[in-house]
Amino acid sequence: MLERLGKSPPEELTSVPARDADFPSPFRSVLEYASPARGTWNIVHTGMLIPQSHQVFVCAEGCLRGVVLTAAEMGAIDRFSSVAIREENVLDGDMEELIIDGTADILEKLPVRPRAVLIYTSCIHHFMACELPRVYRVLRQRFPDVEFVECYMNPIMRKSGLTPDQLMRRQLYAPLKARPINPRAVNIVGNDLPTDDGSDLVRLIRENGFTLREITRMKTYDEYQEMAEAFLHITTYPSARAGGEELSRRLGGRHLYLPFAFDYDETDAEYTVLARELGAVYPGSGSRREAADAALESARRAVGSMPVAVDYTAVSRPVQLAKFLTEHGFHVTDIYLDAVPGDDKPAFDWAKEKLPELMFHPTVHPAMRVRPRGGDTPVLAIGQKAAYFSGTDRFVNMVEDGGHHGYDGIIRLANLIEEAAKEPKDTRSLIQVKGLGCGGGCCV
Repeated sequence: MLERLGKSPPEELTSVPARDADFPSPFRSVLEYASPARGTWNIVHTGMLIPQSHQVFVCAEGCLRGVVLTAAEMGAIDRFSSVAIREENVLDGDMEELIIDGTADILEKLPVRPRAVLIYTSCIHHFMACELPRVYRVLRQRFPDVEFVECYMNPIMRKSGLTPDQLMRRQLYAPLKARPINPRAVNIVGNDLPTDDGSDLVRLIRENGFTLREITRMKTYDEYQEMAEAFLHITTYPSARAGGEELSRRLGGRHLYLPFAFDYDETDAEYTVLARELGAVYPGSGSRREAADAALESARRAVGSMPVAVDYTAVSRPVQLAKFLTEHGFHVTDIYLDAVPGDDKPAFDWAKEKLPELMFHPTVHPAMRVRPRGGDTPVLAIGQKAAYFSGTDRFVNMVEDGGHHGYDGIIRLANLIEEAAKEPKDTRSLIQVKGLGCGGGCCV
């Protein structure tokens, strides 16, 4: 029977109440759809954080289209090259030579020799059992002054083991060479956006006399190499955790996972642990809780009874944020995510019992393409995907926790919520900007 394209999909494909949701996957995995909300970073943006580096993508021309556009859009096309795989390379079995000769040709023609080259191989290399160790061995012998970094553009790795995003955040630090540990040096690793200087995390480190390094602040390759001396590697973003653990194993030093928490007690516990590692004393939250409560109350008054929708691209713990806002008087009605993060399990269990009507929506299910957007009731959205799917112009334009952390992060987010409630945005134009915060010039 013929079916009209664009009609509203069955509700069960695009919505599930918290009471009926399964952890960690509320929705069945099917053919996927990509919404126009493009603010999250991809492997091109993240790789560009290594100063004085150059990227080489080796894949079919159809696959190259997206990554080439990313490099061009961020004003970094001079740091990007590609080696196109053609049918004859597959049939002739010369894939290794293609990578070696193609990369060598690129390096010999560049006006300035990069300090590091990130080579992104793709799924076809794994399908064909390409001998990648030999490829890197030959290139390192031929170009001893260049550090070659093994990177991946491999969609088949998304559902098992470390995801491409996790691998990219780990490989960001692969070029670091071991050096003597400096007991006064600390790293924050794995973030795409710099941690706010005013955050409680940064202040606790610096005010106790420690040197803080973060790849987002590095301007030269030599400066970047100084990160190898840290005695403490801190990760705050879930996708960076595996990279922080690997860095600690490889270079020495300790690793601490301190995610941005929407919970006062958890925040205090994290900073107490950090202070102990620094040989310092965490003074406690003091008036910080009161300041955060005041900012949240001001935001709540601005939002009023407006429904609030949250999405996973804005914050790493969307369910915990929904719980936190609900406990502070906000009317949170919807969360957009495709899987519940592991850190969100306690908040998920709370929502099933205390907020059973909270609705979960996927962002990649094809039915979301034709799900009705907008309505008579205005919505306050936190995150680009929530804004798009809600059809609202009142939203917090933020990705990946926005560099926020601790009480300062909660206050900053509350201020952004209040601003969003009072000042409508041009949603259509804003959400199409790829890699929010990584325009031309943000990566050296």
